[in-house]
Amino acid sequence: MRYVGLVPSIDLSQAMYLRRKGSIAGPTFKIPFIGPFIRAIYPKFEAYEAQWASGALSCVSVFHKFVVLVSDRDLTRKTFNANAFVKPCIVPVAETIIGASAWVFLDGKKHVDFRKGLNGLFTRKSLECYLPTQEKVWSEYFGRFVSASEGNGGKPMPFMGQFREINCALSCRTFCGNYISDEAVQKIADDFYCITAALELVNIPLSMYVPYTKVWLGKRAADGALKEFARCAAASKANMAAGGEPTCIIDRWILNMMESSSYLDKLAAGEIGVEKPAVLVRQFTDFEIGQVMFTFLFASQDASSSATTWLFQITAQRPEVLERIRQENIQARNGNLKAPLTLEILESMTYTNAVVKEVLRYRPPVIFVPYEAKKPFPITSSYTVPKGAMVVPSCWPALHDPEVYPRPDEFDPDRWISGDAADKSRNWLVFGAGPHNCIAQQYVQLTMTAMIGKATLEVDWTHHATSRSDEIKVFATLFPMDDCPMVFNQRE
Repeated sequence: MRYVGLVPSIDLSQAMYLRRKGSIAGPTFKIPFIGPFIRAIYPKFEAYEAQWASGALSCVSVFHKFVVLVSDRDLTRKTFNANAFVKPCIVPVAETIIGASAWVFLDGKKHVDFRKGLNGLFTRKSLECYLPTQEKVWSEYFGRFVSASEGNGGKPMPFMGQFREINCALSCRTFCGNYISDEAVQKIADDFYCITAALELVNIPLSMYVPYTKVWLGKRAADGALKEFARCAAASKANMAAGGEPTCIIDRWILNMMESSSYLDKLAAGEIGVEKPAVLVRQFTDFEIGQVMFTFLFASQDASSSATTWLFQITAQRPEVLERIRQENIQARNGNLKAPLTLEILESMTYTNAVVKEVLRYRPPVIFVPYEAKKPFPITSSYTVPKGAMVVPSCWPALHDPEVYPRPDEFDPDRWISGDAADKSRNWLVFGAGPHNCIAQQYVQLTMTAMIGKATLEVDWTHHATSRSDEIKVFATLFPMDDCPMVFNQRE
């Protein structure tokens, strides 16, 4: 008799699910209370493909969270732009890990105004000032790749972890320059695995308060990284105030703050004809700056690590593509392999840029972006997403649409040069769309172009394919199932 009370609860849970589901695709029966929890904990790419194929809109329900997946391109774009109805939530536990006050969770005008203050960090002038630091990171880590291969006796070893480390170091140095120590960079790289593991689409309720669970570990790792970035912000303020030259993102931000403050002080003093800074920003605290740097790292670490892993694997699998990249990079430097990178050089490399774009299309590092419905969202004339539900626009289907990208499962960089792929902007959802699209998309593409180009000049690499190399593993984003076994050698 003790189980009798469960029956009405199960019936109510099922009835609520069916009412929310309405006419869209999805299972007709929800596993009582937990739903497809195991599938959420151990996601498989094939399951996502099946879900996308089931309909333009489909649904699942895990624990208390009802989730609507959007696979249609136009409905995906509509969701990205539905600022009045939805807000970014990344995953339900993200506010706990990152901090509910983070700018990525701001809505409406508050988000727009905050974002304006960040635009100056990704101007052409800013991007160029980051390149010298980035080149040092690449050379150092390419040397580490070679040493790791030599230490393994020249036998293939998984490089997915190495690619995560180079991207974490690249981000930390680009954000913080020399204000952050090598030891701090390595700790953040090691700890970020905990953050990634914690940010699953659905977590066990209240796991944040259970020691050594994924969320508990992820929160502590995030707090440590944020504290380090805030310390770097304080050091940058002191250096910029002393007349230092900007070399990293925090420096550029502090410089923008100083220029804005000076401009406003002159106006207040009654000066006439004062030149207005290109970007007028308010004064930000060390904590705010540190929190923004952490959101940048969160946005870039897994996505960039995924893109880098596929970029090196795909080019190694296609020697003719790799050689064309190498020759273009030699030519762009007028034969001087030691010539420092400039934006002019990067933007002149048509083929290398096309390879990067095709990698981002072929294996997009972000396959969906979760939002939460702030109020009932009439996504179509026949279906309304319930308030409080997650609504998840998906990028993969649009990037693999055969009507837009012929032979979408083939890797073809030339589609961006001699084809019309560049004109299909409505399908180019690699960086999202709408008010919350990726603020650093130009930076990402140019950085990847610079990295693979420099690699072709300094190292050789061989991919040792396995039967699972082209299978896709989901770990926050997409990686090769076998973790990309490779061997790196120094190039003479």
